[in-house]
Amino acid sequence: MTEAPHTLLSLAHVTFRYRAVPALNDVSLDLTRGEILGILGPNGSGKSTMLRIMSGVLHPQSGTVDWLGSPLSRVPRTVLARQMAVVPQGGTIEFPFSVMEVVLMGRAPHLGGFAFEGDQDVQVAEAAMRRTGTLDLAHRCIHELSGGERQRVILARALAQVPQALLLDEPGAFLDIRHAVELYDLLRDLQAEGMTIATVLHDLNLAALYCDRVALLKAGRLVRLGPPAEVISYATVRDVYETEVYVDTNDITGAVNVLPLSRVYRERLKR
Repeated sequence: MTEAPHTLLSLAHVTFRYRAVPALNDVSLDLTRGEILGILGPNGSGKSTMLRIMSGVLHPQSGTVDWLGSPLSRVPRTVLARQMAVVPQGGTIEFPFSVMEVVLMGRAPHLGGFAFEGDQDVQVAEAAMRRTGTLDLAHRCIHELSGGERQRVILARALAQVPQALLLDEPGAFLDIRHAVELYDLLRDLQAEGMTIATVLHDLNLAALYCDRVALLKAGRLVRLGPPAEVISYATVRDVYETEVYVDTNDITGAVNVLPLSRVYRERLKR
């Protein structure tokens, strides 16, 4: 039996520009099987662009992107959709579908031709909604939901694909603190079940608590890549985000905690 490759997705010397504006510059990293990789950086650093490159939505102007050892661009989209699911930032649904209809869209890659969803597809969709706390919304119109509820429905749609890898762009952006923690707890559960996850996020504390490795970007360049405790340091965060912060270790979790400092305290540090 052939052993499954340790690396699911590999970026090598990837460069991407929006017209003349550079978004990624010579970025190389691997997404290893079974990990949670956090993608961090200031606004405009290239985080969402990198996730789109990883999902095959964008193609690099130079460099290579491989999925399971083959060029990502050569993998048929229907095949890739059964292996990789994407949760975009603020995903919008144009038509007034019910929540159940939206989540069942995640089953499309597993249906042949014009086949309709069967009982098993409905069961998978219900299980995905149950895991994301959206089953009680099944018959609601997607347009009636709050931003946080919609985000959890989009995640349920991705889980209904039953993918090997899950790519998320700011999945907690519209969630309150309780639902954000529940979401990342769910990602940990999915990881324990064998799923590989890459997530863009702004919250350095959540990244330190939940991610196995973090990739820190600035102006399209990969500044640091490694375990959160090594990457999220005072000097690195101050330099990358260009502001003063307080960094310490949480006594309960043992993870790094980062606190921003208001202008009053930033000015005190200059004295």
